[in-house]
Amino acid sequence: MKPPLNTDLARLVANMQSDQKAAQELVSSLMSEPASMTELAQAFVRNANPSFWLDWQQQAMREHSKLLGNLWSAPAPAQESAVADTGDRRFSAPEWTQNAWFQWLRDSYLINARLEMEAVAKAELDPALREKLTFYARLMIEALSPANFPLTNPEAINAALESRGESLANGAKNLLEDLGKGYVSLTDESAFEIGRNIAATPGDVIYENKVMQLIEYRPLTATVHERPMLFIPPFVNKFYLMDLEPENSFIRWTLEQGHRLFLVSFKNATEAERQVTWDDYVSDGMLQAMEVVREVSGQKDMNLLGFCTGGTLAATAFAPLIASRRKNRVKSLTLLAAGVDFSDVGEIGVYMDSPFMRSRARSLSAGGVMPARDLAAAFTGLKANDLVWSNVVNRYLKGKPHTPFGLLYWNSDPTNLPGPLYAWYLEHTYMGNKLVRPGETRVCGKPLDLGRIDLPTYAMGAQEDHIVPWRGAYESALRMGSQVRFCLGGGGHIAGTMNPAGKNRRHYWTKDAAALPADADQWFASAQAHKGSWWNDWAKWLGPHTGRKIAAPHATGSKRYPPIEPAPGRYVRERSV
Repeated sequence: MKPPLNTDLARLVANMQSDQKAAQELVSSLMSEPASMTELAQAFVRNANPSFWLDWQQQAMREHSKLLGNLWSAPAPAQESAVADTGDRRFSAPEWTQNAWFQWLRDSYLINARLEMEAVAKAELDPALREKLTFYARLMIEALSPANFPLTNPEAINAALESRGESLANGAKNLLEDLGKGYVSLTDESAFEIGRNIAATPGDVIYENKVMQLIEYRPLTATVHERPMLFIPPFVNKFYLMDLEPENSFIRWTLEQGHRLFLVSFKNATEAERQVTWDDYVSDGMLQAMEVVREVSGQKDMNLLGFCTGGTLAATAFAPLIASRRKNRVKSLTLLAAGVDFSDVGEIGVYMDSPFMRSRARSLSAGGVMPARDLAAAFTGLKANDLVWSNVVNRYLKGKPHTPFGLLYWNSDPTNLPGPLYAWYLEHTYMGNKLVRPGETRVCGKPLDLGRIDLPTYAMGAQEDHIVPWRGAYESALRMGSQVRFCLGGGGHIAGTMNPAGKNRRHYWTKDAAALPADADQWFASAQAHKGSWWNDWAKWLGPHTGRKIAAPHATGSKRYPPIEPAPGRYVRERSV
């Protein structure tokens, strides 16, 4: 039998205060580059004129005075519109609208959040400074929500009272587990095993070197298209985003369409790869993979697909391909949420343009390893409400266990990058946008001119993409040769791209035209919407480039390149520490 509640009150309050302190420390830890943030705030104060500040302060006083008046009078009616505008599900508990105290907490927070964002929007600032301030202001606003702290979250308080403090004990246990890992965990990682219930599409590794393993998947149809398909996944994360559970697997679906499929699995860098460069990823990664695919398949050319940074890598590889007159080894090119024009990079540019990142890129260019967790933290910050604070509330404040989710398992399994590769990428993309200037960038010693990649190209962007904004993906498509089809998928960078055709979710937009308009919004204004996944449109577009049907091979690899080990291979199983 549990002891009476009053015997636990002192311990309960002490635990809540301890959790409150831990939550505050977590807020501070997520605020990257405090020195730069201070400089930004000082620049903001310098650039805001006095009359603006006076008006802003008077407005704040009026709104907060009215709010306090409501607190001491009859309970104010629920302000549902204010809650809906935040899009924050953590304000869905009835106490936020039915209890005067919690309603005041919520509404005072929402007033401050709105006023802070309006101050940044209306101040006379340089556009680059405004963009940085907007990003950090949003990050801080999300972090300081009253829902994030145990003493101001009614659901956490109720859970603690109803469970006699057990929820707080479980929350403290969850917090200690994550502190041991060094990051906020997103899902039950013990529920997944690579090769068993995730990244489990059958195949074999048929080649490997210091940069990558090459996987050949076993056909799922009796006949296959004679022209093979080579996938170049992102090197920033592991390839199995394209091969989650079977019903969500783009790799399995591609096989079901009758393709003979090969895929590059990049190595998770260690100190042994501290000198690996972008040219190494092009030559030993993509170009070597192409040679193996040609030999194993017996075909002179292939269809090539690059996703995210894998698409950027694929595009730059055409510098040596064109110079050596080997461009005809690629029959068609598909770029998924991939950038080559980095004039519009969205919020992620705030990170990449910081003095800290520039200094780090310079130091890594001489050798080293870019830690996976640093990269993961940067991407997580772009979606802090969804990826951090919802987990803080559920796991630490309410003491709830995780629900297994394959996508979040993948998100928690990032990759280290070779320092020179990472430095080259930043210098030529986010920091310099050099790829779009013909001849300025040299890849494997050869000048790059994207306009000479004049072959059938399918470019896909995602409408809510926070990594590669869709207008940036469209600008990238314009940089390619003339035979380009652009498709806009609904959703974000991940969900919009890996949108299973069988589930008929979301929408996508296409426009049948001989050439793309110069402006992305002009294209969208006349584009046609279709329900479902862009996968179906891509399959239809790809059809004329796949060749005739032939009998599926009975085994993977060849005499020269026999199977080394079953897919997904050793490289993808190597976890970052």
